[in-house]
Amino acid sequence: MENITISCVNDGKEYRLRPGKPLSAIAPKTVTDSLTGKEYPVLAALVDHQLQSLDFPVFYPHRVEFIGYNHPEGRRTYLRSLSFLAQRAARALFPEKVFKINHSLPSGLYCKFRAEKVADENIMRMREEMRRLVAADLPFTHETILSSKAEAIFEAQNQKLKAGLQRSVGSYFCTVYYLDGVADNFYGPLVPSTGYLKVFDLMPFHHGFCLQYPSDEDVTRTIPRQKQIKLTTTLKEYGYWCKTTGIVSVAALNKRLLDGKAVELINLCEAHQERGYAALADKIYAARDRVKIVFLAGPSSSGKTSSSLRVSQQLKVLGLNPKVIELDNYFVPRERTPKDEFGEYDFEALEAMDLDLLGKHLNTLLSGGEVELPRYDFKQGRPFFEGNRMRLEENDILVMEGIHALDPAMVPSVDQSRIYRIYASALTSLKLDENCCISTTDNRLLRRMVRDNRVRGISPEDTILRWPSVRRGEGKYIFPFQENADMQFNSALLYELPMLRYFAEPLLRRITPASPAYAEAVRLLKFLSFVVPLQPSEIAAIPPTSIMREFIGGQTL
Repeated sequence: MENITISCVNDGKEYRLRPGKPLSAIAPKTVTDSLTGKEYPVLAALVDHQLQSLDFPVFYPHRVEFIGYNHPEGRRTYLRSLSFLAQRAARALFPEKVFKINHSLPSGLYCKFRAEKVADENIMRMREEMRRLVAADLPFTHETILSSKAEAIFEAQNQKLKAGLQRSVGSYFCTVYYLDGVADNFYGPLVPSTGYLKVFDLMPFHHGFCLQYPSDEDVTRTIPRQKQIKLTTTLKEYGYWCKTTGIVSVAALNKRLLDGKAVELINLCEAHQERGYAALADKIYAARDRVKIVFLAGPSSSGKTSSSLRVSQQLKVLGLNPKVIELDNYFVPRERTPKDEFGEYDFEALEAMDLDLLGKHLNTLLSGGEVELPRYDFKQGRPFFEGNRMRLEENDILVMEGIHALDPAMVPSVDQSRIYRIYASALTSLKLDENCCISTTDNRLLRRMVRDNRVRGISPEDTILRWPSVRRGEGKYIFPFQENADMQFNSALLYELPMLRYFAEPLLRRITPASPAYAEAVRLLKFLSFVVPLQPSEIAAIPPTSIMREFIGGQTL
């Protein structure tokens, strides 16, 4: 047979491979980041914009881009592999225990053994065993087998969530990975061998430990330790709520829907969330003699707008009169807007806001005075004053939402004791299985994709391609300050992934293989394929005041 032509994006060259040869035969050792110029070890490849492992056999001509940790898919490949490494070490040291990765944290992945606290000496043993496996440079291998056979393997390994997921999906075949004789499955490729996973650490945390992985800024070091107590508390509370409903995994969620109980679940989730908004309003009301301003912040598509409206409703029930100041009207004139490292206007930077004017207005309102509010014209790039005046009366309270609302530097001249700060995000604790927790980021990306296509006419492809920039802004301006919140609110709902599958799946299928967004579309479609979708009659049961209506339409707030 003739050799196969491979067009390599990284160096612009063409390579010839015998049919069946793996990509590793032509893979460079490192790739260079086009923005920073830094070198990164190659971890995987995008074959015609679709993620593949380096052992991918070549039988047809392809366009190939080799990727490292600087690429989102490279980071996911590393984390999947590191998760398997941790699972293998746990099984070697504690074969009678069930090891679980519960959820992500600012400092890494929170891991524990089922129903028991992990002793510090056992964390040290785990770390040393993982280092031994890395030094041995053992290969990750995989094969496609009958799902029934895989289910039996996972049952024998006491991985009930993994076995249950295989049952609920109903596929004939699945891919099983192996490391040092132990089987597992993951929802994307792994690195070639354990020797690629030199950068990691284990940090004791709560009842388990934090599995730390490389920092985005410096892949030779693990991500720095960060404050995470309030976030952990919020996730723990949501985990308890999941246990209360009996839905701790996607398999359990699927069963509930297949049993015809979707509407019952929707009503239960909405009632639970309404109690959350009421609890928020109660705390603000209890501090009404001191608090006159409510700041609400959160990452993209966390439901900030709906949350501010729902909290305002609950405050009205208690006899307060919420008034809204839109922080977007306090941008500086365009010529004063800072620029980012790429020379583009950085509208998310704190310096893009007229902080002096905002602070002056808030202090005037708090002292009983009257202010004239600006209206920012984004086309002309400057604020205008049109006689819109405001004063705070006795029962009035300001409600303001914006990405900098938790940053103390936003209004340093204002008495901080007069401000109540809320952090909102969609912090799901649902798991696909023992190794794979559902990404909060993926949840928000799907929300944004559905909303942007419906409201703003933005294609799903554009939403995906803009997402890395959105994430960089969140990392700079939101996540570092989330622990400053007086209270954190979880806007996730147990039924939303089945709902999002119904709306997002057809949008993702429009993205063609030629698109640079294709790899992400394929990954999201694979993730959604594990979730049973809601039906139109079930979606109709979502109330018009639901936070989900902000994304799918029909909201009456």
